[in-house]
Amino acid sequence: MTDDWRKDRIGSALRGENPAVLRRLEAGFAVLGDVQFLPGYSVLLVDDPAVQRLSGLPRRKRLAFLSDMDRLGEAVEHACQRLDPDFLRVNLEILGNTDPFLHAHVWPRFAWEPEDVVSRPVWLYPRDRWADERFALGPRHNAVRAAIGEELDRLAP
Repeated sequence: MTDDWRKDRIGSALRGENPAVLRRLEAGFAVLGDVQFLPGYSVLLVDDPAVQRLSGLPRRKRLAFLSDMDRLGEAVEHACQRLDPDFLRVNLEILGNTDPFLHAHVWPRFAWEPEDVVSRPVWLYPRDRWADERFALGPRHNAVRAAIGEELDRLAP
């Protein structure tokens, strides 16, 4: 499969062509992140690529998006607790600085992280972590994919 889906993450998810999709949720898609130097990193994509910020959603859908973010965060938490005894917590972020569509980051954090970043924002990790092929999303992440998917199913309303 080519990386063409990365040019239209939401459209490819709507068409069933985005391989990172874990589950369709009420207001968007739970997907695994492109990089997995923190195994279980996930993203919630809004289901309308024209929506750029949370305030761009009608109130009902805005609340659904936040509920989906909560559900994905809890799923990542439970899955990572099960897979790694050094799991510490989950960080949730809606930033909107790079991609032009609403999305939320769900970052698992672990005791084995370097001391200088474990208590700081993930974005302070060295740039090489973000581009290193060892951490690129791929088949080696099937276990974390399955675990998060199972938790999303278990937490379904």
